[in-house]
Amino acid sequence: MSEVIALANQKGGVGKTTTAINLGAALAMHGKRVLIFDFDPQANSSAGLGMRADGAATTYEVVIAGVPVVDVARPTMVEGLWLAAASPSLAGAEVELVPMMAREFRLKRALDAVRESYEYVLIDCPPSLGLLTVNALAAADEVIVPVQCEYLALEGLSQLTSTLELVRRNLNSSLRLRGLLLTMFDGRTNLSQQVADEVRTHFTNTFTTVIPRSVRLSEAPSHGLAIAQYDPSSRAARAYGELAMELINGSRTEVRA
Repeated sequence: MSEVIALANQKGGVGKTTTAINLGAALAMHGKRVLIFDFDPQANSSAGLGMRADGAATTYEVVIAGVPVVDVARPTMVEGLWLAAASPSLAGAEVELVPMMAREFRLKRALDAVRESYEYVLIDCPPSLGLLTVNALAAADEVIVPVQCEYLALEGLSQLTSTLELVRRNLNSSLRLRGLLLTMFDGRTNLSQQVADEVRTHFTNTFTTVIPRSVRLSEAPSHGLAIAQYDPSSRAARAYGELAMELINGSRTEVRA
């Protein structure tokens, strides 16, 4: 049975997609069978792995039309890493889901059917707390929250943790906050260290691994590659490798925010 992990934060530009791609690749390189489920209408995880829908069924068809995930998932250039690509059609799914029965559980039912096929399923959530993200949280075992090491990093986290509690109470009582992940850390600035210290003070389950700000990490998606393929010796590649090991070795204990 796989671990289904949602990468969620209603703030955009905090590293959700970057983490989905590179954590997924790092887990696969450690011998795990991994599926990245691109659930963001911007489809950046798909583009970042060099794979676009091109008329094929996408995660939109999975959640709206009931197309099986197995018919959507495709292998990437990383052995052991699969991708269920997104399309801009997902932008309309928020409205289309409203009249549907059990609308919050559409994704859960779809992913339950493939749990035995993957060890990890990473859901790249959109930067919002709408029905797509609620579907992801209802389907997930755990949540990882990427947090940018910049000013106002904690802005909105209280709203996110309130949403997680509502989901626990009403939709998914076993949902765990696996941890906060510090991203875009610049060791040359006092601000990054101050933000990291503040996050760790408020959230004791923050990951030990910190993802550095990196030009090479920003360049990799334009080549359709994970950082471990594009520049395996870079600090960012090493950081995501360490994060993968932290995830593999860590115990699945619930820590409430």
